[in-house]
Amino acid sequence: MRPIGFSTGALARADFKLALHLLEGKPVDSIELSALRSQELPALLNAIAGLPLTPYRYVAIHAPSQFLENDENEIAELLRKFVPPNWPIVLHPDTIFDFAAWRPFGAQLAIENMDRRKSIGRTAEELSIIFAKLPEARFCFDIGHARQFDTTMTEAYRILKSFANRMCQVHVSEVNSSSQHDPLSYASKLAFMQVAGLISEGIPLIVESRVSEDQIIGEISKLREAFPSARNSNGAA
Repeated sequence: MRPIGFSTGALARADFKLALHLLEGKPVDSIELSALRSQELPALLNAIAGLPLTPYRYVAIHAPSQFLENDENEIAELLRKFVPPNWPIVLHPDTIFDFAAWRPFGAQLAIENMDRRKSIGRTAEELSIIFAKLPEARFCFDIGHARQFDTTMTEAYRILKSFANRMCQVHVSEVNSSSQHDPLSYASKLAFMQVAGLISEGIPLIVESRVSEDQIIGEISKLREAFPSARNSNGAA
């Protein structure tokens, strides 16, 4: 069965402790600790040692999605100091001012593909430019971003054919026309199924859908339908 988890930001924005509480007893084994706003990062990093993370076999952290150029080195240094080396650090490529600040992270860094609002990181060609500058970096595939950019899923296919070997996790949600992360619809499930076979079953699926506590189980069920395991798709019990 595919590893499944949630972004804490999807469940409770900056309140990562509440998000972890909401996931207690739920059928998840992966987690992404989110600090999408730079002012949230210090509190999250200082709390890491005391967080109840033993239920999770995969833990990642999402770096701030926007910050000033003058803050880049400080943010990189905080992440380097506090984030365990086996945790992937997800980074939006449009936040990078100086690639030299991020190159030392090597394979710990996971570059995410972007939605149509952004000017870089949306296509296989644009991602190739980023990875040429960060040759050891891994890849966080946001399938909702890819579908929003190209609803035919052609670009998603091209991205996966180019970078599946770098992938360490997948962000899953329905990204609407305003670039907000909504729960999965029937249409998004069908779209994701078109390329699900290109994603290794060992890659964690991280839900970014904005859901309430009583929607968590339902969203996990929809996720499993959109990304069937080979065992299930073959009709095995």
